[in-house]
Amino acid sequence: MRQTAAQSDVAEAELAQALRAGPFHLALRAALAARGLALHRVQHRLAQRGVKVGITSLSYWQQGARTPRRAESLRAVRALEDVLELPVHALTRLLEPALRPGTDRPAARSYRTLHEQSTSLARLIADLGSPIDGGLHTVCHLERIQIGARQELYARESQHVVRAHRDGVDRYLAIHQGDHGCDPSQIRVRATDNCRVGRIRWQASTGVLVAELLFDTRLSAGDTHVFSYVVEDGTGGQSTEYFRVIPFAGGQYVLQVRFDPTALPVRCHRFTQGSAGAARSGQKELTLSGHRTVHLAEQGVRPGILGVAWDWS
Repeated sequence: MRQTAAQSDVAEAELAQALRAGPFHLALRAALAARGLALHRVQHRLAQRGVKVGITSLSYWQQGARTPRRAESLRAVRALEDVLELPVHALTRLLEPALRPGTDRPAARSYRTLHEQSTSLARLIADLGSPIDGGLHTVCHLERIQIGARQELYARESQHVVRAHRDGVDRYLAIHQGDHGCDPSQIRVRATDNCRVGRIRWQASTGVLVAELLFDTRLSAGDTHVFSYVVEDGTGGQSTEYFRVIPFAGGQYVLQVRFDPTALPVRCHRFTQGSAGAARSGQKELTLSGHRTVHLAEQGVRPGILGVAWDWS
């Protein structure tokens, strides 16, 4: 079945998160879902590249029942990155912990079906009764990310200027994607200006949380509104990047990342991607300021992914 634009955006967002946080089998499943490829088609395309791998092996890999370890299997994974239009090493880097000497094979986690994984965010949004754009266009979005002493995503503050493109808009849906190992049930959302928190929905297996922010007025088409909120996280593991999936063109986006004085990165850079499966481009080294921050500022953003990444060693 052909995906709608909204479903495609959701699938790309979940693929981006899976490639960032892993584990390998979930990233592979997310890539298959985003590309809409059945296993027999993947097997055929691998064969065209001179790589033979059984459908059973591919199925076990994406279920987490087996982990590619042998040389020929790792060669197949590198070819998979090409077949699935992923950046070089996007999948192989997720196998590195399992390939280290003395590392036990991690237990496979229990995830819902592939269909449920690819549509989890869409279901949360649908449960709150809102279209994916919410009837609002972004004029300006300023995000401040705070990285804690454990190298974790501790909190983020968002300030928005939005414009309604239809009558009767009175809310905004804030989407938060926690890092690997996060506990959405422990994440807190606080309204700080011109809004209040309504319903909150999350899915523990994906770390996605959607919060309804209610305005005290109904906007008519063309009206603007300024509001802000804070997401207090701190529940996940080590954080190595933060990015924003931008579904619609236009507006200004500013991202600032602040690091705890006891946990400073050795290098930082900005990056862009046309989609989760595209190669990263627009990379530029960012210098940590005396206030332990780096930032990017973009005018007239384009659909895609825009973010900052950092290395701890």
